[in-house]
Amino acid sequence: MRRTLAIVLMLSGILLTSVAPANASEPRQRVLSVLSFNIHHAQGTDDVLDLARVAGVIRDSGADVVGLQEVDRHYSARSEWADQAAELARMLGYHVVFGANIDRDPPAAGSPRIQYGTAILSRYPITAWDNTHLFRSPNQEQRGLLHAVLDVRGVAVHVYDTHLAASSQVDRLEQTRQITELIGDTTPAVLVGDLNALPEAPEIATLNAAFTDTWPVSGKGAGATYPAEAPDRRIDYIYASRSVQPLVTRVLDGAPVASDHLPLMSRVLVRH
Repeated sequence: MRRTLAIVLMLSGILLTSVAPANASEPRQRVLSVLSFNIHHAQGTDDVLDLARVAGVIRDSGADVVGLQEVDRHYSARSEWADQAAELARMLGYHVVFGANIDRDPPAAGSPRIQYGTAILSRYPITAWDNTHLFRSPNQEQRGLLHAVLDVRGVAVHVYDTHLAASSQVDRLEQTRQITELIGDTTPAVLVGDLNALPEAPEIATLNAAFTDTWPVSGKGAGATYPAEAPDRRIDYIYASRSVQPLVTRVLDGAPVASDHLPLMSRVLVRH
């Protein structure tokens, strides 16, 4: 009996040694599936409001973390006054944070505030978050940079989500400059969003100088995401910081009716 126990203990030691890092200073690695999805407040191309359909697209993707744009929170009758971020988190069993870029007084005393913006959903715990409003010219819609810190099995991963100005390149140029400054050297980090600009645009060049666009590195084809039912433009992006390696990136075209954008997904290797 003692001999058997000794053998078991010896084998356990061998196994533990075999999975331990050769050097304690070697980086820890995590594979993460990241999704960017402009959900158009869950109104599909068939003009049907269907948040469960959006949840189904996310569920089928298997994404670990999702950056959403055009999310309503008690906004209006167009989305039945729902807290869409909270509802999606409940449907999917994810953690969630919401960045209110439009924030108005409620229609009646005691009612929730009227809000619209971005959200981050995560399988992993969110340990900290913040939302920074970006530059806005007069008569332009307020945009922001939502930031969440995830605990990915002991590794802190920074996720950023944005939606740049739709009709002002002046704003987008200033917004991308701000984003590069806000993220700075933070790593490991991923940035996702609807940037409303084509790859050759100067505002995209600002981001390309600071981060790695995952599509040219790990995608195939044009990468078009808009309009969903006949995409001809690449305006949705996923960026990686240093220490984040894009493995494969693809446009998910299985449910083009769910929104006016197709979701973009990238599988990345995170080193920390």
